[in-house]
Amino acid sequence: MALAEVVAVWIGGWLLNARLARVGGPAGRWLPPVVFGLTLLLLWELVVRGFAVSPVLLPAPSAVLVAILKEWRTLGRDVEQTVLRGALSGYVIGCGAAFLVGIAVDRMPFLRAGLLPIGNFASALPIVGMAPIMVMWFGFDWQSKAAVVVLMVFFPMLVNTVLGLAAAEPMQRDLMRTYAASDAQTLAKLQLPAAAPFLFNGLKICTTLALIGAIVAEFFGSPTVGMGFRISTEVGRLALDMVWAEIAVAAVVGSAFYGTVALIERAVTFWHPSQRV
Repeated sequence: MALAEVVAVWIGGWLLNARLARVGGPAGRWLPPVVFGLTLLLLWELVVRGFAVSPVLLPAPSAVLVAILKEWRTLGRDVEQTVLRGALSGYVIGCGAAFLVGIAVDRMPFLRAGLLPIGNFASALPIVGMAPIMVMWFGFDWQSKAAVVVLMVFFPMLVNTVLGLAAAEPMQRDLMRTYAASDAQTLAKLQLPAAAPFLFNGLKICTTLALIGAIVAEFFGSPTVGMGFRISTEVGRLALDMVWAEIAVAAVVGSAFYGTVALIERAVTFWHPSQRV
């Protein structure tokens, strides 16, 4: 019976989504992913209950929701520690520093030749190796998590900044020189508008990296609060409903973080063809 219910729900969700995908306007963009997500959650619930899956292996979505409602104060403190202190501070510092260094790299060709290869090397450094070092250097509080986030977001943002500042066409640069524009005027009126899509692309990529970096860093030492600390602790207690609750909250917060940057991008770069939907 459980298998029949799973198949019926899957077919029903498939047919409904196929119909919604043909709907135009905002509804055609938002309803299909919502229906698809709800269908997956319902299938998850049916599989866990129908096949009597142990909650130690995979708790049902209803159990995860109960854990969220029951422990919302704990989850809120974890979000404040991990996201608002560790991830957000490291994101601002790392992306801001990368932007300033990117401007310097654009002005000094020798930095492009010397720094960017080092950036490719640093980007390949494993976070599980760097996180314990940052904890030893900066302590167990949010500062060490912010340092890990800075390492993760700096070079992706730097590469996008350098590529964006170089996106202006040579003819446009010649025109600015013809008008006797200073370097600051060329940067403000030509290069930064041309680089805006690249900059926001880097910022959106770094939202995900920042949250992942802060959570993983907490596995290697943190005060008794934080999403990474909670996940590692609850796994040891076999409280998988709380682990999935933290994962669900992290997914929601990360999506909101990404969506906020995307909305700012739409408002700032409304003139770009990618925003003319």
